[in-house]
Amino acid sequence: MSIDPLPVLTATRYIQALREGGSLPAVVDTHGGGLFVAKFRGAGQGAKALIAELIVGMLARHAGLPTPEPALIEIPDSFGRTEPDPEIQDLLRASHGVNVGARYLDGAFNFDGNAAANFISPELAARIVWFDAFVSNPDRTHRNPNLMIWEREPYLIDHGAALYAQHDWPSVDEARTRSPFQLIKDHVLLAQSGDIAAADAELAPLMTGDVMNATLEAVPDELLAEPSIKADFATPAEARDRYASYLTLRAESPRAFVDEAILARERSHRIPAFRVSSRR
Repeated sequence: MSIDPLPVLTATRYIQALREGGSLPAVVDTHGGGLFVAKFRGAGQGAKALIAELIVGMLARHAGLPTPEPALIEIPDSFGRTEPDPEIQDLLRASHGVNVGARYLDGAFNFDGNAAANFISPELAARIVWFDAFVSNPDRTHRNPNLMIWEREPYLIDHGAALYAQHDWPSVDEARTRSPFQLIKDHVLLAQSGDIAAADAELAPLMTGDVMNATLEAVPDELLAEPSIKADFATPAEARDRYASYLTLRAESPRAFVDEAILARERSHRIPAFRVSSRR
């Protein structure tokens, strides 16, 4: 497999804010590309959340996991000037230039394990658990699954909280890079997942250094030159090298995050099933 290039689309119309998201994402129409859910660099979560969205989204697709098509969304200076909400106006003014989007899945609904678990096989659940442990994604829990069901298929969304090592690069040595991901115990699909060791055998060989380098090459300089990134790296090239080396090392054997996920799955089978009402 190879990393597909990201389309670069220009936003033409602001359609609807999605206020469930903490970063105030929105559905936007694009020139020739259709509808996308845009996440804005001017939001409080900043450029690092967008970088995680891109990296994790591209790697998920490379791993064959169901994820909406990612794209770079250009927000022109004139975009959204007629939007009456002053909060949204401020957000769009702070987001001129490159932003991040994912294909809008019209008619999709939030995953509810009590009603939609049959849409996800144990094998796919194991691969998703493995992947979320690999990218240290704390944000796929029973209360906030970040899974959508569209046309009877699951889709992974909202990767901005992953790769949390990026928030404190100076402390990320080899030991921390290789560390287990203990929050995997809260994963919404853990109890229904199949053989995580088999998922490891399938997915780990895909996460090579060449793949990481190609993934980071797709992240635009404009995001990697944001102040929050420049605080750690003088140039976008240095930032790319650090992200790629972190992910490459994390994918190499031994992978403590796999052992932790297997143990967490075994423990989950000894705990009564967690039930939660659907989040609308």
